[in-house]
Amino acid sequence: MAREIILERDGRQSRFGLGKIDRSKLYGVRRRIPLDPQDAQCERAELTSDGSLVIRQGMTAQAYFDDDGVWIPHADLVNLQPDGSPADKHDSTLGVAQPLEDAGPEVLLDTQVTAVYGLEPTELDDALKSDLAKGSIFRFTFNYRAGYNPQQAFLVGNDNGFFALVGKPIESDWCELAKPAVEALDDADDDMDDDLDFEMF
Repeated sequence: MAREIILERDGRQSRFGLGKIDRSKLYGVRRRIPLDPQDAQCERAELTSDGSLVIRQGMTAQAYFDDDGVWIPHADLVNLQPDGSPADKHDSTLGVAQPLEDAGPEVLLDTQVTAVYGLEPTELDDALKSDLAKGSIFRFTFNYRAGYNPQQAFLVGNDNGFFALVGKPIESDWCELAKPAVEALDDADDDMDDDLDFEMF
């Protein structure tokens, strides 16, 4: 059974199939393939900072290396909160009904969008369809797979279809002077300007 996004609003559910939209789907993709002198395809590898280990592509996706060069599988890793306590793991939201809430454009504009999914409705509430056609924006919790950092997603629609914009809130650090700078004007300087004799130039 295909995994889908299930959204619930005012006691009514809507269901969407999803497909990720990326630059390759929009613009196509071109690859440069490095070859060795025998025309065999090269494989990417990196040296650790101390030059003692060669890490091939895909090795860090399966595990991490500690400072002593010991390979540690992902299953043995534990996520911690900043205070050192274990972090809660959140299940995937696909196939599980998620409450849908209204969100204004300001909330979406204050979000760093990291992924865009094209949605194909298999069951769409008429009221939700009408509101999306009017430009309304809705927010829901989204986890493609189980993890420790649930993201927020925004449901939007236009003439081209329906979309889920997934991301995280942007946190801006504002800086300001403790005391605003004040420009000091000296009246004496103004008097000197009035005394200039332009015949001397």
